[in-house]
Amino acid sequence: MNAETVTEPTTLGVATWTARAESHGERVDAATAAHRARRGRGESHPVEDFLFSYYGTTPSQLRRWHPGPGVRLEGAAALERASWKHYRVVEGSVELDVAAFVAARGRAVDFVKGLLTATVSRPARLGCFGLHEWAMVYRAGEDGVRHQQVPLRLGQAATDEVVERHQIACTHFDAFRFFTPEALSRNAIQPTRESQTELEQPGCLHAGMDTYKWATKLSPLVPSELTMDCFDLASQIRLLDMQASPYDLSGYDVEPVRIETAAGKTAYIERQREFAERSNALRHRLIDVLDTVAD
Repeated sequence: MNAETVTEPTTLGVATWTARAESHGERVDAATAAHRARRGRGESHPVEDFLFSYYGTTPSQLRRWHPGPGVRLEGAAALERASWKHYRVVEGSVELDVAAFVAARGRAVDFVKGLLTATVSRPARLGCFGLHEWAMVYRAGEDGVRHQQVPLRLGQAATDEVVERHQIACTHFDAFRFFTPEALSRNAIQPTRESQTELEQPGCLHAGMDTYKWATKLSPLVPSELTMDCFDLASQIRLLDMQASPYDLSGYDVEPVRIETAAGKTAYIERQREFAERSNALRHRLIDVLDTVAD
């Protein structure tokens, strides 16, 4: 992969880009306030802390504003951001050094672009009902439940029965790899890391959350406003993921989506369809950014 030459970068005046950076910081602060407060108290939340514990980007990292490729920041040469990784100074302004980024991260760009392009090309598979979370505790016993601070809503035996009454069809390897050994063979698909690009599809909640993962992994190429749009969607998807899970989250004021019932299944599919459409819109925006670095 080679970096495409940006012949006419957009130059942002100091007032313009500092306002955008400040607005981004305020947005991140609001989105992470509860997490940061819990962290200060040594507490955790099984729903809201997932994006930080699983994807690994910290609030301080998220707070750094990146304009994306082809944007010069006037008057920033003397500021700390001039020394940030993959940035360079040009005529007193600071911009993303696309060539340096591609030299370091070209393989990641190729993989993510291929994965996102393949995903948006497929129809959404609806009706998995979030059973991946149930498969992660199937016949697990008390010591095997992943979120041990919260009980199973139906108890172990009834949870196992729900799994046994349904066909599991999880396409996402990073969910499938957490299935209990007893649940693995119950999945109609056997995803692997190697088959990820072949199997990923927009109806998958975890694939939708992963738009945030790809945005952060390709920082600072991805504009921070897009990264936060991915964060917001991932947060909403995570809520449904856990609402539809076998866990009793009433202690966290989280109402269940009872996918073991007909009404719960209908509610789940409606929201799954919405998230598929919204995640595809974000995928297209991410692909547009990746297209700025040409093969």
